[in-house]
Amino acid sequence: MAILECQKVSKAYGGLLAVSDLSFAVEAGEVYAIVGPNGAGKTSLFDCISGVNPASSGAIRFRDRDIQRLRAHDICRLGLARTFQTTVAFDSQTVLTNVLVGGTFGREGENPFLLFKNSAIEAALDALALCGLADNQRVSAGSLPVLARKRLMLATALATRPQLLLLDEPFGGLNPSERLEMIDLIRVVARSGLTILMIEHVMKAVQALANRILVIHHGQQIAEGPPSQVLRDPRVIEVYLGTLRPLGADAEHQHA
Repeated sequence: MAILECQKVSKAYGGLLAVSDLSFAVEAGEVYAIVGPNGAGKTSLFDCISGVNPASSGAIRFRDRDIQRLRAHDICRLGLARTFQTTVAFDSQTVLTNVLVGGTFGREGENPFLLFKNSAIEAALDALALCGLADNQRVSAGSLPVLARKRLMLATALATRPQLLLLDEPFGGLNPSERLEMIDLIRVVARSGLTILMIEHVMKAVQALANRILVIHHGQQIAEGPPSQVLRDPRVIEVYLGTLRPLGADAEHQHA
């Protein structure tokens, strides 16, 4: 059963068509990856789905509800959370406060101008434990290294207790050993039953995590299917690498 459906979604910025008539569906419980060269329209698509920047046309349905005209915080409260390419946090606040604020804003009925409710504190502590940050909850967010900041952003999203999690390049800026740690963490999150929609350039991570892949170029679909099939599609190899070298043989590749 599809938890998210995009039907003929387009996004235009003036004369530039970043996403063009794109249709796909994400099944509940799967890890679905979107890949493609820089400028392919991946983050623009995420912005449309999450309400950051609404689609110009088309329909986006989350849990059988049209969401393309809803604001970002309303979409989050329905159970759809996201992270961003660049790590964002309240750097002067503690790790715990960051997750509490994110979880409070992202949950229906919570009021961030009052004391944090027990349910919000519980959700924040659970998210920190899952992301390996339980021992850092009193640390200033601004002092964290890159991997820990990515874990913090993930914990903040998880504290909203979403049903669908959008991850925008979670492996960007990480070294090989850090990527392995992040792969393990995302596996744990996925095994909890959460559906994950992910944008990523690191093919080793995509192959390790994704049940299905959608490849887009100039905002349009090139291929869709399981990694073993899609990453050997000649069209995908030509568009993504500009060569007929098998994509699977370049697992560490990040498209510049």
